[in-house]
Amino acid sequence: MYSAVSKDSSFCIKIFKKVLYLAEVNFSIMQKENIEEYFKKLRSAILNGDSESAREIAKMLKEKGVDPLRVVNEAIKPAMDEVGKKYERLEIFLPELVLAGEAAQEVLSILLPKEGGESFIKGKVVLGTIYGDIHDIGKNIVAAMLRANGYRVIDLGTDVPPKSFVETAKKEGAMIIGISCLLTPSMYYMRDVISRLVDEGIRNKFYVIVGGAAVYPDWAREIGADGWAKDAERAVQLCDILLEKGHQLAKPVLIGEWR
Repeated sequence: MYSAVSKDSSFCIKIFKKVLYLAEVNFSIMQKENIEEYFKKLRSAILNGDSESAREIAKMLKEKGVDPLRVVNEAIKPAMDEVGKKYERLEIFLPELVLAGEAAQEVLSILLPKEGGESFIKGKVVLGTIYGDIHDIGKNIVAAMLRANGYRVIDLGTDVPPKSFVETAKKEGAMIIGISCLLTPSMYYMRDVISRLVDEGIRNKFYVIVGGAAVYPDWAREIGADGWAKDAERAVQLCDILLEKGHQLAKPVLIGEWR
């Protein structure tokens, strides 16, 4: 009798554990699907430049304890990549791109710790258009993409002297100096930024990346830059690679086809 009861109890316990396990699995699947739905809505909000919706979704994700890096990689970055592609195809223009960047920044401001009034998780980038060049559209696009992908950007604006890049990078403790150039005559001032870093004995403390309509891969190699990117989307990839690989890289990282 005892043996029969014992066997029945053991069987019931096994059944109970199985039911509990299946319930946990189903809950996990439902939760995953729920999170994926939030990500889908967040991507849509960013694509549409809807900061208010993006902010509300971010609050919900924070309440659910979703890893901010996961939000960046699975929602913000894909959305901003799509925005960049739409911009390249002339399907949207700078105002829409800026609105998308602002929506993404709203999400980061809620999910990420703040420093200096701006949310970031990856690192600081000093960015500007080199001396003698007043074009800023390309630089603004890069700044929006970097901010949306977790970088803090110190934007120096246009017509920036080489000395200002170096002094600001030192003051801000930046990891990356990004130099944009559209005018060929101004390209040569890019070399001066790197020369200043070398002269001060601090070249190995910063990554210098270059880009813009006038800048080509061979020029990046010639002046000793750490990287070149064809466009804003690839500029984010470039920064990610440099911070991941560190100074193990023997050659400049060149991302994208020239022309």
